[in-house]
Amino acid sequence: MPRRHILSARQRSALLDLPTDEAALLRHYLLADDDLIHIDRRRRPENRIGFALQLCALRYPGRTLAPGELIPHTVSAFLGAQLGIAGETLAAYAVRRQTRHQHMEALRRIYGYRMFPGRGPYARAFRDWLLAEAEQARSNDDLARRFIARCRETMTILPAITTIERLCADALVAAERRIEKRIAARLDPVACDGLDRLTTEMLPGAISRFIWLRRIEPGNNSAAANRLLDRLEFLRAMNLNDGILAGVPPHRVARLRRQGERYFADGLRDLGADRRRAIMAVCVIEW
Repeated sequence: MPRRHILSARQRSALLDLPTDEAALLRHYLLADDDLIHIDRRRRPENRIGFALQLCALRYPGRTLAPGELIPHTVSAFLGAQLGIAGETLAAYAVRRQTRHQHMEALRRIYGYRMFPGRGPYARAFRDWLLAEAEQARSNDDLARRFIARCRETMTILPAITTIERLCADALVAAERRIEKRIAARLDPVACDGLDRLTTEMLPGAISRFIWLRRIEPGNNSAAANRLLDRLEFLRAMNLNDGILAGVPPHRVARLRRQGERYFADGLRDLGADRRRAIMAVCVIEW
């Protein structure tokens, strides 16, 4: 399956990089007394600071450390100062991969972290939640932030960024289709027939009725005013009320309207019925 990238490199970095500024370190990487008890049970200094680092990374940004990941000096120094260990000691941590894995298992057992689910009831519940959030999200980055915040709240370890992007992209598409279907289901047969004719009825000049409605021509004379009034009268005669859009987030309505303002009649006719009618219904109501 090809990767679906919905985030820029800067957005990924903002979401998943370890904190480096003092305010963020104080907020996320201060160790509590209980933390120190668990950390002090590791015998070697490099294992103590490494264990602390893995714990802090689970808390924020909420992920595991990648093999060979370069740890910012500010992070190792901040943790080392709390443990009485030189930050440079971290370089000797987890020479044995098994040590890092054992520490991760211990952290999950002690603090209750769980891996991101691939299947099962929790996975289905998470996807249902994500779909609902996708309807409200205003951007790809917004939904990814909600995804990550949810994982932190539920102490779920973040999956790979490629998985986050794929799940968010799928949810955004599914949310858009669900909204289109919801709008289309509220249209009665008369409204559906009227909307369908907008792309098939041709006017002088070989333009469709839909393009004619969309073409707002500026002017300062009576002819231009009459053309505008003709369009407004036609739109009113369509008799579509804004109750059709009840419960649809305003930014979703705006998105559908923008799509209608870009499509030509041929392109609209190629769309599925629900999508086409939802776009045109929004345009008729919003125009």
